Amino acid sequence: MDLPINHFKRAIMAGEQQIGLWSSLASNVTTEVLAGAGFDWLLIDAEHAPNDVRSVLGQLQAMMEYRTQPIVRVPMNDKIEIKRYIDIGVQSFLIPMVETADEARAAVEATRFAPDGMRGFAGVSRASRFGRIADYHRRAHEEICILVQVESELGIENIEAIAAVPGVDGVFIGPGDLSAAMGHLGNQGHADVVDLIEKAIRRIVAAGNRPGILTGDETLARKYMAAGCLFTAVGLDTGILARGAEALARKYKGA
Repeated sequence: MDLPINHFKRAIMAGEQQIGLWSSLASNVTTEVLAGAGFDWLLIDAEHAPNDVRSVLGQLQAMMEYRTQPIVRVPMNDKIEIKRYIDIGVQSFLIPMVETADEARAAVEATRFAPDGMRGFAGVSRASRFGRIADYHRRAHEEICILVQVESELGIENIEAIAAVPGVDGVFIGPGDLSAAMGHLGNQGHADVVDLIEKAIRRIVAAGNRPGILTGDETLARKYMAAGCLFTAVGLDTGILARGAEALARKYKGA
């Protein structure tokens, strides 16, 4: 048995646009439905959604027959949290609220065994397919993808240093918290926010790294992709369900 191939990591390293969807419903059933919809990646959210290690494990299992790559946003940039998710087989991580190069470096080190990091050794975890993958502990990092989320003005200030950290495979701009920090809470489409995000995307590209973002606004999504955004989430499952249900209700009941 060999290491599962991280198609998402290989694609962004090759400069291929990857279109994704946010999954917040914390259900292996909905995750399985979404995994077959044709997106390149699916973000399983354990920061703002009611997910935990056990529920994420069920969703990883539900996605196994699909090419769509699971990416897990952990609750915090913490080596214990990351260890628990990596041991259940998570290969791609989104690490929230990274503001400095040291914080980015700590995230990478949490996924590497010594001497390159501080990941704890587990001999027969699901990550190694219960000890069935030859040389797993020596090769695991090859298919691990670390995306760090920059969502504050300090993070934006340090974006080149963050992007330069070895092992950081992508830098994700968090437009919600960033817009709030700029004084435009709830208005991610404000001209100043959009301008700052476009410039940040170009700075990440110029630093030799790969930018990502989430926006349900098609105009903004295409604007950010044109600026160089390489992994782009274009919607949320909760939003799709809520707006779709409302539209169906209005169709039969009127406004």
